[in-house]
Amino acid sequence: MDKINGGVTAPKGFQAAGLRAGIKEGSTDKKDMAMIYSEAPCVAAGTFTTNQVKAAPVKWDMHIVDSSNAVHAVICNSGVANACTGQKGMQYCENMAEVTADTLNIEKKQILVASTGVIGAQLPMDKITEGIKMLSSNLNADLSGGHDAALAIMTTDTVPKEIAYSFKIGDHTVRIGGMCKGSGMIHPNMCTMLGFVMTDVNISKELLTEALKEDIKDTFNMVSVDGDTSTNDTVLLLANGMAENPKITEKNEDYYEFVKALHAVNEFLCKKIAGDGEGATALFEVKVIGAKSKEQAAVLAKSVVTSSLTKAAIYGHDANWGRILCALGYSKAEFNPDLVDIYFESKAGRLKIVENGMAADYSEERATEILSEDEVTAVCDMKMGECSATAWGCDLTHEYVSINADYRS
Repeated sequence: MDKINGGVTAPKGFQAAGLRAGIKEGSTDKKDMAMIYSEAPCVAAGTFTTNQVKAAPVKWDMHIVDSSNAVHAVICNSGVANACTGQKGMQYCENMAEVTADTLNIEKKQILVASTGVIGAQLPMDKITEGIKMLSSNLNADLSGGHDAALAIMTTDTVPKEIAYSFKIGDHTVRIGGMCKGSGMIHPNMCTMLGFVMTDVNISKELLTEALKEDIKDTFNMVSVDGDTSTNDTVLLLANGMAENPKITEKNEDYYEFVKALHAVNEFLCKKIAGDGEGATALFEVKVIGAKSKEQAAVLAKSVVTSSLTKAAIYGHDANWGRILCALGYSKAEFNPDLVDIYFESKAGRLKIVENGMAADYSEERATEILSEDEVTAVCDMKMGECSATAWGCDLTHEYVSINADYRS
């Protein structure tokens, strides 16, 4: 498996575009609409928010993914979430699909829709309609098309997030590429994020769906920035089969090669979300090892990565290990506190700070040096078994409050 340049247009047969339609008021240059199109029909899989309050595009996509055998395109806007917008919001999803279908000469049931931005506002459909028409005429298969699309889905993100890999299935070269957005309102069980992963692999819809749903458990569902689960969380995976590999219809070596590549894309994107958390200065990774089960390890890792006190300590480069042990303790996962070892790691080195539930003999100055890097890992060894899990988050800063206090203004 090789990392290659690009994002959603890296796989064969995919085109994309991103541009400014004027949805984001007060901004003169920020792109706010994106489109992805496949020359060949795709099988599609999706995972969606667990929030009971689901945005209209989430409901639309859940239906399309479940009922349609062929998907050709995704249309996305940023700036307005189309959430809590009632029947009008659902009608606007259908309108977006209809206009996209007309411009691309396909069926509306082959169109997936995504929105992100302010909750409660109605979409400016005049701008949306014109944006769709402009996007359809600007589609291209170059890497620039995918990059423009990645820029267009951003809200409070500070950087676009995209990645692509190539790998072999038999004698066939297969590519997979993805992009996502997410910075705030990010919490396990999906995040306020939109993720779009495209591949030219030839695979059944059933196995595509299983691969995505299983991998989400170890990637996007292990990310948290602020503990808020959004109304619009969506990850879509489309496969158009244009790599022409023998169709994957069973869990054989080819299937697991694809699963490996999908995991690489998803893990890269979810770490980019965590590291770009609103106001963040550092990616905070929590590895729980030596757990008695995968489920226990995941619960413990999530508890630490979501701890506001721990996140604040990471921002202050403070080796306040008591907050980590406390977060493990209220996770409701049973363990023996007297066995736990805790380490801090970064590019600056590795340091044991807790041994058997008590402070180890360590240098505070050395700990601060390790914690001053832009990527910091806490390793918690439970000494109970062979299972592990990793969660990703970020530090908690003054800037996070500033961003969210002024989000609508």
